[in-house]
Formats: sequence, C-alpha cells, structure tokens
Amino acid sequence: MASDLRLKEHLPALTDEIVETYTTVGSINHLGHCPLPKYEEIIAAIQDLKDILYPGFRRREGLHIGNVTYHVGDLIDRLHDTLTTQIARALQHEARVERGIDPLTDREDYPAAGQRVAIAFLQRIPELRRQLAMDVQAAYDGDPACKNLDEVILCYPGLEAVTVFRPAHELHILGVPFIPRMMTEWAHQVTGIDIHPGARIGHHFFIDHGTGVVIGETCEIGNHVKLYQGVTLGALSFPTDASGKLIRHMKRHPTLEDRVVIYANATVLGGQTVIGHDSVIGSSVWLTDSVEPYTTVTIEKPGLRRRKISADATTGAGMEK
Repeated sequence: MASDLRLKEHLPALTDEIVETYTTVGSINHLGHCPLPKYEEIIAAIQDLKDILYPGFRRREGLHIGNVTYHVGDLIDRLHDTLTTQIARALQHEARVERGIDPLTDREDYPAAGQRVAIAFLQRIPELRRQLAMDVQAAYDGDPACKNLDEVILCYPGLEAVTVFRPAHELHILGVPFIPRMMTEWAHQVTGIDIHPGARIGHHFFIDHGTGVVIGETCEIGNHVKLYQGVTLGALSFPTDASGKLIRHMKRHPTLEDRVVIYANATVLGGQTVIGHDSVIGSSVWLTDSVEPYTTVTIEKPGLRRRKISADATTGAGMEK
C-alpha cells in the first residue's frame, strides 16, 4: 500500500510546534551555549584507559615487553588529547551555567585548564593499577568459584564497575564536572552496579554478582569490604532548607569500616550510620542506625510451612496431605 504524501503536508506545522517548545519548555534545551562533553568520546576514553590498565586483556592482542611501550604511549597520547578537549568543555559549561560567568567577559583559557587536569589525571594511572590489582585479588580471595585472577578481569561485573569508578573518582577529586558521572552511569548501564564517583572506597574492594548494588555519593568504605548483589548504601532522607530546597553538600550516606561484609539485598541508610569494622550485615536487613565493630546483624529466621503433595498431583487429581 502506497503512503499518502498528503499526510506529509502536516510535518512543517508539527516542526514549528516542536520548536516552539524550545522556548516554552526551555529547561531541557542546550541551544546557543558552549559545547558539552560528548558521551561517545568519554566511552572511547574509558576503553582506551582499560587497555592501559589491563594490557593484553582487552582489544589489543600480541603484546609483549618489546612492544607494549609503543602501544601504551599511543594510548596515552590519544587520551591526553581526548580528555583535554572534553574536560575543557565540562569546565566551560560549569563556569557559564553553574557559576554564572558571562561568556562575553570570560577570559579563562579552558583548553589550557583542561590539559592541566588531563595531565594530573594521567599521572595517577600507576596508582590506579596498584589499586585495581588489589581489587582483583580481593575478588579471587572472596569467591571460591573463581579459578584464577584472569577470570576476574575477563568475567566479573563487579570489577568492571570498580574499574570505571576508580578513575572517575580521581577526576571527581580533580574537580571535573559532568565527566565522572558520565563514566559511572555508563558502567551502571553495562553492569547494573551504580557507584557515584564521589564515594570514597578503600583497597581490596569486592562486589560479588553485583546486579542492583547502589553506592551513594557520600559513602565512605574502608578496606577489605565485600558487598553482594542488591545492596543499597543510600540516604535516609533529603533535608530541605527554609525555602524547601534540598540541602546539598552534606554527608547523606553511610560509612563502612574495614572488613565489613554485607549480604544480598540489605539496605543501609543515613549519613550518620556507621557499620563498625569486622561486622556482617545479613541478607535483606534494613539498617538506619550504627552497628558496633564485630557485630552480626540478621533478620530473625522466619517460620516455614511445608506441604506434601501426592504423587499424582500433576494430573490434577492430587490431594494435599
């Protein structure tokens, strides 16, 4: 059946109607402003960064000590250029939108500022590799199903999320807007694990299985901590000021001290909530207050009702006994 070309006559009017909303619903436009960081470039930078962090495990094969320097040098050079541009865009946007700087009087050299931050970040890669090596070891030590360290790097979504989180956190510390959240939200899409780049996480961190884990912005997590799937480390409430606006930049999420284990689907909330070192939080526990060190918190075991079904129940004639 042929299309009716007369229906296309309505499209110009529809276009005008849509464009009109760019004025009346202006809060979700970005027209006539400085360019934003590009998701495609940020994701490409993540992939380059993972090639540097785990050489030989990602896109490039056949690496050895004789050619790895050239390979890494090429990646570092590309990351430098990409991050310089994208960080400059993020800094420029923050200056104009968040701090209200007039673009007509703005004298900041954003490419130079972006390059300074990019270099500072790249200098942290050796330490990032040391941190991630400890995270890989923690996953191997904490999962009896794991055969070797290579399996962790290739297969574990918890490590994938932490691999993106740690460099995103470094950029967050360096004061980069937008980009750290873009990185961790991409990892969230890929792994189902949501870690805010502002969270502070110690060494030997392991998320087992991982799906549904949420770690809030102001969380503080110590060393040798292990989380299972579905764990939420969240805010208890969102306090407001006298005008009803949310109060920001305050501690809203819990603190986990060293060697804490939190099992599946547990929820720990509140900025004043501290889980003491060497504690264990059982599955499906809901906590809004602090726990002393060396404490195990579990839900009281529910009573189970068992019913025996006769063997011919599948025919519809079975009787409960």
